[in-house]
Amino acid sequence: MSVLRLENVSRWYGNVVAVNGISMTIGPGVTGLLGPNGAGKSTLIHMMGGFLAPSSGTVELDGAPVWGNPDVYRSLGLVPERETAYDFLTGWQFVHAMAKLHKLPDPAAAARRAIALVEMEHAQERAIGTYSKGMKQRIKMASALVHDPPVLLLDEPFNGMDPRQRLQLMDLIRAMAAEGRTILFSSHILEEVERLAGHIEVVVAGRHAASGDFRAIRRLMTDRPHRFLVRSSDDRRLAAAIISDGSSRGVHLTDQGLEVEAVDFQRFTWLLPRVARDAGVRLLEVSPSDESLESVFSYLVAQ
Repeated sequence: MSVLRLENVSRWYGNVVAVNGISMTIGPGVTGLLGPNGAGKSTLIHMMGGFLAPSSGTVELDGAPVWGNPDVYRSLGLVPERETAYDFLTGWQFVHAMAKLHKLPDPAAAARRAIALVEMEHAQERAIGTYSKGMKQRIKMASALVHDPPVLLLDEPFNGMDPRQRLQLMDLIRAMAAEGRTILFSSHILEEVERLAGHIEVVVAGRHAASGDFRAIRRLMTDRPHRFLVRSSDDRRLAAAIISDGSSRGVHLTDQGLEVEAVDFQRFTWLLPRVARDAGVRLLEVSPSDESLESVFSYLVAQ
């Protein structure tokens, strides 16, 4: 089980600070790295991958420094956002070359296995310059997997993929996580992160904004009202009871039910069944309407 640790890591370019004093631990499973454009996500991934030196702080893989340590590449696989393959090479030549660079005992067998994992056998003899964006992403993924690394760093891995390709890669990432691998990926499509990541790390303006399960992060945001959709046997009567009880900041009657803004998450969820009982109303559905990753991310970015 491999673990990446960043301790008070900063990176600056002249007077421009790209990453400022970030500490985080990336362990086995799938971690989503989130942040607005320019937040420092790619800079962080390049430092984790040993392609960029921290200006200050340390990046370690299993206790060993990543920067200036070629041995870590036996354990790391990286899929960068920008294109990294020569267009004149075929997919097979590119992945096979990566296998030989890793000095694997049977480079051809390793290349075949990696290409099959990303379902690119049908195009492996074509020049990469003829590939679509999604195909280029998949062949880069094969090159990162060719030495079977326990740690994967994926920078926008789903860019340009069609829905079928995206689902196939999601299944592959889940399967590798289930094997105990450590996988960090960034994506600007929040639905992908919500479906894949059991843990998120959020970076805003080069600083670490949040870490953990996004639902738990949402419940810690006590300065933001929590929104719920409530359906009942009598929405109007329940709305009047909630308003008179004072357990919420606002109640709106809609075609779908009641939209309730509760200031205190725990107090509201404890009081609501009692308020409904006292009003003689049966609750049919109570569901948070702003606990999605999109809501949490928008709140964090706006802070």
